[in-house]
Amino acid sequence: MHAFRLIALAVAAAVFSGAAAAAGPKVVNGPGEDPKCFKPWTASTKFFQWPAKKGPYRFALANGFVGNTWRIQMIKMAKAYAATPEMKAQLKEFKIVSTGTDVAAQIAAVDNFINSGYDAIILQAVNPTAFAPVIKRANAAGVVIVPFDNVLDSDQVMMVNEDQTGIGAQSGEWLMKNVKNHNGKLLEVRGLPGNSVDRDRHQGFRNVVEKGGAKFDIVEVVGNWDDGTAQKAVADAVSVHKHFDGMFVQAGSTGAVRALMDAKHPMIPVAGADENGFRKLCAAHAQDGLLCASIGQSPGLVAISMKAAVAALQGKVMPQLISVPIPSASYPDIKAGENFYPELTDNFFTTNEFPACGVNLSAKDIMANDEKNN
Repeated sequence: MHAFRLIALAVAAAVFSGAAAAAGPKVVNGPGEDPKCFKPWTASTKFFQWPAKKGPYRFALANGFVGNTWRIQMIKMAKAYAATPEMKAQLKEFKIVSTGTDVAAQIAAVDNFINSGYDAIILQAVNPTAFAPVIKRANAAGVVIVPFDNVLDSDQVMMVNEDQTGIGAQSGEWLMKNVKNHNGKLLEVRGLPGNSVDRDRHQGFRNVVEKGGAKFDIVEVVGNWDDGTAQKAVADAVSVHKHFDGMFVQAGSTGAVRALMDAKHPMIPVAGADENGFRKLCAAHAQDGLLCASIGQSPGLVAISMKAAVAALQGKVMPQLISVPIPSASYPDIKAGENFYPELTDNFFTTNEFPACGVNLSAKDIMANDEKNN
């Protein structure tokens, strides 16, 4: 009986030890791994460290919505980056699923990856508040989850992003400088409802344009970050309101500007995203009054997230929130061959190189892939 108790205690200790080892990251002191690439968001950002795990690893990308060109290019870039010598050596498997805008479907997909023994899950979250239980389940299983772009309202998971509130604020500041009538009307073309990116950019924009004495009348429409949807939304807004003095477009900028042109609306200052087509139009029509700020949210964030997940699995010290610089170009410095490409499609997003991280994929490498689940 005594021997049996000793064996039982030993088994229990082993189980407890295994659970503890898979209890997620420890909060540790910095500095973290490669700060030029994995830059902490602020000086107060905490640092995580996971137990080191031997590779190669099983990775998954759990995407939600895939109905716009940014998401399509993001998936293509994930596949292209996974095929580079650097990442190929680290990956045993790379699975991609897109589940649409259904939060429950995306949570189910993430749970499936956790239960199937994947090492890391790169997450484009449908909702910023719904994943707290999933994070706990991932930590209990020793799975590294890395939300990016549409991140979570949580400091319990490593995330990669640009400052979305900052993008909205920069857009608002540029319009304040370039719109002449501060008692006029602005059109705000928002993104996909329910996402943290849409919320934060909207808030950053409003924080700027609703302060400082300006009395803009701001009209909001939903563009879903999609050219076709944004074009129709802007066309409908112009039909109803007749005239705008400036426009802020989260994405879908090419379609939004084309709607102005189709309606023969006078050219106005437009703060948009970094679509190649938008920059083509800006360069071609600057003399007609189309003054532009093109502020990018690169689909290449997915590659930085994958690189960060590998470092975390290797036991490196990582910032809880990794800050990626905001790339931008504005009038009069939008120039062919430098920050837009006449020979590429309008749907190509122009900012995909991260020299500090050694991520430098060509347009040819990216566009050779598809956006299908695999």
